[in-house]
Amino acid sequence: MNPEPFLQLDRVIHEKGRLGIMSALAAAPEMPFTELRDLLQMTDGNLTSHMRTLQESGYVAVAKSFQNNRPLTTLALTAKGEQAFRNYVALLAEIVEITQQFGTVPAKVPVEK
Repeated sequence: MNPEPFLQLDRVIHEKGRLGIMSALAAAPEMPFTELRDLLQMTDGNLTSHMRTLQESGYVAVAKSFQNNRPLTTLALTAKGEQAFRNYVALLAEIVEITQQFGTVPAKVPVEK
């Protein structure tokens, strides 16, 4: 089996929390921090940490504003983030296809009588 597709997985996106963030943002043009936090059931600190990593990679843009005199932090995928996520999903599909070629159904063990 060729390990190359596995080695190409984007390590920034591959982590569970960041994959959740990227998936949620891919489904919406932008999302408030609190809505994303609640959706993914993350703590403020955990989401902030993952958000920072994605922002440093250029995958997520963070905008700070005010709404009804309250601070509002909004996240959105950048063009680079959208492309990276599309590539990541395509690579996962390729990996699934490769593993199916090797059989994903467990072999049946004969039952002794």
